[in-house]
Amino acid sequence: MPARGAVLDMPSSPPSRMVIACDTDVVLDDEVLGKPAGAEEARTYLDRMSGRAHTVMSGLVVVVDGEERSGVERTTVVFKEISDAEKERYVRFGEWEGRSGGYAIQTLGSSLVERLEGSVSNVVGLPVGLLAELAPELFERP
Repeated sequence: MPARGAVLDMPSSPPSRMVIACDTDVVLDDEVLGKPAGAEEARTYLDRMSGRAHTVMSGLVVVVDGEERSGVERTTVVFKEISDAEKERYVRFGEWEGRSGGYAIQTLGSSLVERLEGSVSNVVGLPVGLLAELAPELFERP
């Protein structure tokens, strides 16, 4: 899990610190779709996901006072049938750049989605429900 590696690579910190790391991947047909290398690959991802379901998986690691807590969140996202014109507009918009699976649900990418089953925050990139489960102290009032 890349998120765990990120936490382990952190320099030593005072024991009262909390470190949070999260990494999100898009999985289609048992293949992890990474960040597209260019516009053509982004278009290919959209072609493959059009009208189909894929899984967004986030690995979350929290270290509190030296104690490691971790979990994985899974969300199923179903894309609508995406027209060629919609694919071109999305690729030109550039939101796919630096995004696992070549899309972001926060803005124009939401127009590609027919429905989702699970956590919206997971698809955005930080599964807040899982974070609250692993680090409830973050959500307590002083």
